[in-house]
Amino acid sequence: MVLNLCSSDDYSGMDYMAAKFQHWLQEPGRLVFIARMNNRVVALESALLVDGGQTVVHQGLRVAPDLRRRGIAGAIQRHVTDYVRHHYPEVSAVRLARGNQPSPQTLAKYRIIAKEVSHTVKTTVTDLGPFVAELQSRLPCQTNSSSHSLVILDQQQAEMLILSDHVVSNLLPNKTIINDWEPLKPVQANLEVLRRRGLTWIADHELEPSAVSLCTTPYAVPYRHDALHLHINIFGHSLASVCAVFLAQLEALLPSLQGYLIFYTYVDPEVWPGLRQFCQNNANVSFFKDYWEEVILEADL
Repeated sequence: MVLNLCSSDDYSGMDYMAAKFQHWLQEPGRLVFIARMNNRVVALESALLVDGGQTVVHQGLRVAPDLRRRGIAGAIQRHVTDYVRHHYPEVSAVRLARGNQPSPQTLAKYRIIAKEVSHTVKTTVTDLGPFVAELQSRLPCQTNSSSHSLVILDQQQAEMLILSDHVVSNLLPNKTIINDWEPLKPVQANLEVLRRRGLTWIADHELEPSAVSLCTTPYAVPYRHDALHLHINIFGHSLASVCAVFLAQLEALLPSLQGYLIFYTYVDPEVWPGLRQFCQNNANVSFFKDYWEEVILEADL
């Protein structure tokens, strides 16, 4: 069983594999590799073809808990790389995301192309409403709310905006769209990948915004029986705008959510301290992790 590769303690209880594996098997452009040893599944890795087939994104590396640190991860990664080279010669780069500072050995193979910092909160849906209300009352202290015309973007608006020169040059981290650990170039060919994700897009202005955000649909994780996990990526350098669109995403989600909620919100490192301060609250919403970087790595294939 593939899911036996995943311990309930992996990734602090946030492992997404149970929620995504079946979808991955059916996703266009995704290759899923499974390693077996003595008729036992011992490892998994996937590769998603993006950027019009020019780049492969590695995702989902898993090794059976009792077989880790034995070279299996490296072996399956080498197999995936060799397979892509042989069957997809047009692929010229490999990209991946990591949730910690890369080791010197990793940096010898990859270059860092982008970085975000995750602000994480956890709460029951009952406490989310008071949290939103508290942030609403605080927002005028951060910015003049009348200066923002927050808009939930439809798919066409979102696609036009995320590929616009203004957003690409001024907001995206090193001209990279990052959605839930998935780094993409801002090119037409990647729009279909984003469409499949069912994202909610919110910006502080429809034209030339200071912040653009995207939010995943919630999915179940092992943290507890009723836990739902959501990712919000916010692109922008203005703290006031980032706070405004973060709050707008919570407001948009509030009517449809239930259970226990864990939000990972990824922002520019310079904005993170201010967003964390903005989210200090009396509504029983707690921080899940402290300063935690998401690093995007790339190497030539």
